[in-house]
Amino acid sequence: MFDWISSLRQSILQFAEGQYLFHRDDPVRNMHFIQSGHVFLLRRKSNGSAVILQRASAGSVLAEASLFMASYHCDAIVQSAATVAVVGRDVVQQRFLQDPAFAKTWADHLAREIRRTRRRAEILSLRTVAERLDAWLDDGVDLPAKGQWRDIAEEIGTTPEALYRELSRRRTR
Repeated sequence: MFDWISSLRQSILQFAEGQYLFHRDDPVRNMHFIQSGHVFLLRRKSNGSAVILQRASAGSVLAEASLFMASYHCDAIVQSAATVAVVGRDVVQQRFLQDPAFAKTWADHLAREIRRTRRRAEILSLRTVAERLDAWLDDGVDLPAKGQWRDIAEEIGTTPEALYRELSRRRTR
């Protein structure tokens, strides 16, 4: 995907932690391709809490479903300083409509994202932290360094403290 994107007119922008790339209901003018850092798509619930819809990192297309939408359906906030390639939505749409190979690459990307989202929903449907952690590890990933455990807790839908307790329990077995 990034090979295709690099051939399009783009701007490379730097975003600091806490900055927004866009807000819910903003008109979609650009597509965002994460080169480094982390950006989350968030939807705020009526009680003020947020649901993370996407955790985008290097190599991710942010809010790819927005390519054919008039406005964004959520907020995009930088979780750690990010470098983002920004391409006009109309440029990407034109490439999509005129280049079948690009359209197939985009469709393949969307299919992978759907599979990943379904897997995350499956993990979140499990009842215990142990089951969720086992399912997450079953995907062939290694447990990251201790400083990144908070990210895993968010990924599997638990508190950092509950994850730490589960990891501690496993170490004492």
